[in-house]
Amino acid sequence: MCGIVGYIGHKQASPVLLSGLATLEYRGYDSAGIAITQSTTLHIEKSVGRVATLQERLRLRPATGTCGISHTRWATHGGVTEENAHPHMSENREIAVVHNGVIENYAALKTQLQQEGVVFMSETDTEVLAHLISRELATREKSEDPLEEVFVQSVAAALHHIQGTYGIAVVWSRAPHMIVAARMASPLVLGIGKGEHFIASDASAIAPYTQEVIYLQDGDIAALFPDSYFIQTTTEPSSIRESETLAFGAEETKKGTYDHFMKKEIFEQPESIAAAMRGHIDPENLIPRFGGLNISEEELRNTKRIVFAACGSSWHAALFAEYIIEEFARIPVEVEYASELRYRNAPIEPNTLFFCISQSGETADTLAAMREYKRQGVPTLGIVNVVGSSIAREASGGMYLHAGPEIGVATTKAFTSQLVILLLFALHMARLPDRQAGLRGMPASRASEIFASLNNLPALIEQTLATEDAIAAVAQTIHTASTVLYLGRGYNFPIALEGALKLKEVSYIHAEGYPAAEIKHGPIALVDEHTPSIIINPKGPLYDKVMNTIQEIRARKGPVIAIASDSDTEIAKHVEHVLRIPDAPEYIQPILATIPIQLIGYHAAVLRGCDVDKPRNLAKSVTVE
Repeated sequence: MCGIVGYIGHKQASPVLLSGLATLEYRGYDSAGIAITQSTTLHIEKSVGRVATLQERLRLRPATGTCGISHTRWATHGGVTEENAHPHMSENREIAVVHNGVIENYAALKTQLQQEGVVFMSETDTEVLAHLISRELATREKSEDPLEEVFVQSVAAALHHIQGTYGIAVVWSRAPHMIVAARMASPLVLGIGKGEHFIASDASAIAPYTQEVIYLQDGDIAALFPDSYFIQTTTEPSSIRESETLAFGAEETKKGTYDHFMKKEIFEQPESIAAAMRGHIDPENLIPRFGGLNISEEELRNTKRIVFAACGSSWHAALFAEYIIEEFARIPVEVEYASELRYRNAPIEPNTLFFCISQSGETADTLAAMREYKRQGVPTLGIVNVVGSSIAREASGGMYLHAGPEIGVATTKAFTSQLVILLLFALHMARLPDRQAGLRGMPASRASEIFASLNNLPALIEQTLATEDAIAAVAQTIHTASTVLYLGRGYNFPIALEGALKLKEVSYIHAEGYPAAEIKHGPIALVDEHTPSIIINPKGPLYDKVMNTIQEIRARKGPVIAIASDSDTEIAKHVEHVLRIPDAPEYIQPILATIPIQLIGYHAAVLRGCDVDKPRNLAKSVTVE
């Protein structure tokens, strides 16, 4: 959600901070702010709206200094105002804090501080932390310890009072040569440079400046100086964290020749899908390889139930997994909304395998559900895109998507990579021999066919992308609609859900996804000549059933847009528009059908003048409940 960028070094801090904030705009935000240490004072600037507005403020009132912190806020506690924008300051204006996360006990702490005479300037939970740190510093002001130690000790003591989640960066006017940062269930990455150091909530913000990073862990408190840093925890005075090299460069976080990141990432899908498959296909043994599962073949063979927890588009990918795993491997699968699962006392049966899916690897609800299952001794596996993310570190094992940075808030290439990874995992489970139950053991001939289809998938994606002009023309016909229905059956039902979500996310058109047969059980009441239906119906076992649904809609004067196979010569006689995807096996069709539903959403949003990459009210990484 919110973005944090901090810098200390030999350069002017403001340009570095503003550049980092601009990179993090994709995460979603409604205000921005910056704090620069200047000798014994702090220069604070805040603005409602985009980073460009903050940049203009700083042009009129420059903030010079080589140490500073900055923030983009997505409102939780308190409205969208300058007073509620970060950084937040202590009463004496010596402390400035930026914070991602939620302080759950802030109301009680605020009441206590007010009783002590503290006057609050905002409605936020974060301001509590600034006053707590200031109070802790006051208790240590006569200490003979170095200022650096006093600062770190005071931040640690203040955090001791906090219940909730946080990723924070703090500056103190009396120690203008350092930044203190801390993490608890909200991501922070420390960037290591030459004579300079960085702190950020997302590595993409600092990728132009350094490729060497340390992902902070829960409970870490870091002190950053121009030429050094140290990390301690709430229980250890000194901790060693191994640095690692970023898996992407600064160029991957730029739009290049595209107008929007969303379009760029849609057109990157031939490469991202190839990257998702790379290293997993074993043509000799015809079983996908997953080196990072950290679970024995025997445990996988004994698996009797699989639970997926996810949110948003990842939930739709999990629903596809339910269909494909149950068909290929004959293992019961349950798909749960992570936000609901974490608060349910769901029974856990023996030999259950738990998966959580999250592009960012930081989704708060998904992470919490995983921790609960892990606490109960269930093997927990993660499917994530971001290396070093919380789920990647805390899961027992899992798979990376290797889709590269995804900047657009509405996921595109990460979603199709999830589908591919889940299909490969279904094939892996299906190819494990089960001598006792005899339910698995897919023959090599069938596995060979699936491998051949997967190898051809990037080329089929290229063919589908080549139909963009036809897709854009369809978007022209629906961009003024007030409601759009998305329908599909079987493997394509999750894609109908995803299509409706994409349209809602980026164009703000109300849309609903349903199994095609369900329309007559209520949703058909919405159908009229002004309500388009986008129906996914490539050639397959349920083709005729879905054609019946098309006839039901046409009988009520509902316009129909079909996503159909190239070889289908019949469907055009019954619908207003046809969008073509290449002929492919049933399990490949959903991945191909995802391309037109993504481009429909994109082009409808452009036609409506929406901010495609940064839709209103949305955030890329949802790190709060």
